[in-house]
Amino acid sequence: MLRNSSRRFSALTLLAGLATLLVLGGFGCTLFPNAQVAQKTKPITLKFWSVYDDADSFGDAFTAYQAIHHNVSFDFKRLTYDEYEKQILNALAEDQGPDIVSLPATWMHRFQPELMPVPQTLTLAYREIQGTIQKQAVTVIHSNPGITLKQLANDYVDVVSQDAVMLTAQADPKMPLIPKIYGLPLSVDTMALYYNKDLLNRAGIAQPAGDWKTFQDQVKKITKLDQTGTIIQSGVALGTADNVERGTDVLSLLMMQNGANMTDDSGTVTFDRYPPELAGRPFPPGAEALIFYTDFANPVKEVYTWNDKMPNSLQAFENGQTAFFFGYSYHMAQIRLANPKLNFGVSSFPQIEGNKPIYYPNYWINAVTSKTQNPNEAWDFVEFMAKPENVKSYLAKTHQPAALRSLVNDQLQDLDLNVFASQESAAKSWYHGTDAVATEQAFQDMIRQMLAGNADPTKILELGASKVNQTIK
Repeated sequence: MLRNSSRRFSALTLLAGLATLLVLGGFGCTLFPNAQVAQKTKPITLKFWSVYDDADSFGDAFTAYQAIHHNVSFDFKRLTYDEYEKQILNALAEDQGPDIVSLPATWMHRFQPELMPVPQTLTLAYREIQGTIQKQAVTVIHSNPGITLKQLANDYVDVVSQDAVMLTAQADPKMPLIPKIYGLPLSVDTMALYYNKDLLNRAGIAQPAGDWKTFQDQVKKITKLDQTGTIIQSGVALGTADNVERGTDVLSLLMMQNGANMTDDSGTVTFDRYPPELAGRPFPPGAEALIFYTDFANPVKEVYTWNDKMPNSLQAFENGQTAFFFGYSYHMAQIRLANPKLNFGVSSFPQIEGNKPIYYPNYWINAVTSKTQNPNEAWDFVEFMAKPENVKSYLAKTHQPAALRSLVNDQLQDLDLNVFASQESAAKSWYHGTDAVATEQAFQDMIRQMLAGNADPTKILELGASKVNQTIK
């Protein structure tokens, strides 16, 4: 009898174990058929492409994810920026593309047709340890909700919702477009003001300016020209199109700070127009910003301090040839590597006194491609990477400003990142159209035309807006 009872107990235990393998967690407790369990536990490899990060940046997230999803492995590939867009599009056209791509925020609209918004529900196989007396590893299937618009707005700094959320057509084409989330970032950088402490000290300047009027005065005080008008000492690397790092970002930000509406509600470019509240000025606020920007490279202006014969702005700052440089947090490591002895600091990007502060973002968004064969796993890993504990690991390795609100406060105490982190809450983006590269070229053309002289700033701006509008869809 004891032997038969033991056999019955073993059989019941086996049946219970099999049932455990079919558990549905999350939304309910419906049992999955064996075939579906097998489908969800088959080995898969997620292809992940990026540019500036390497596999080690995500190493901890890869390991932690595989601990609960034993059937998932990763194939990480780092590509060069110059060929990145072309390589992604070609690979997707041949159905050999990645499952996950890291994209500049300004590329999101360009890539929207190639991307998959977050599903309402993510269903995956999990490896869990169950049991009380006898612990055992079992496979269960959970269905969990994807991140919602409300969660995105609550958890991330505001600018993320501007770039990661895009309008999407519904199954019924007669229904209105609806907003959906197309990706999640791990960090959000903002442009700040780098300054050479020694050059400011020599000019008797205690600290860098916080407003543009004071900034102009400081530039004039630092700048030195010889008798022929040649720049001996530059106050700031600013005003040209081709040798200023992210000069188009500076110009965009100046326009926004000055009150220009970059686009209207439909996405049409409007930075060449007068906002109703600013009508009556000699020039639209966007044109005023263009004039202000190029004045620093205009020899007839008092603030002349830069020209297209100067070296690249980053190189000039590293060599002590200019006192001010506008850059992002990633420039800090480059500056220290190029000139370890340079005595420099970082300050907030100058503002227009009396106006609401606005800062310019520069960041990348992890997104899932529309041709992935593993949408649940791909999107689940994008969300998994964005959990605070995994983001902390990523940020510790890459030294970037956080995108999650819960982590920004911690970075306010970081000597290197505090300025960049403090600016995130007021960062503002704008729709660059479906071709961000063409938009950047249009801005560079406006700068060149303005510096060519004898040009109407309003007309230059209208032409630039027309070029960008050609990319709007």
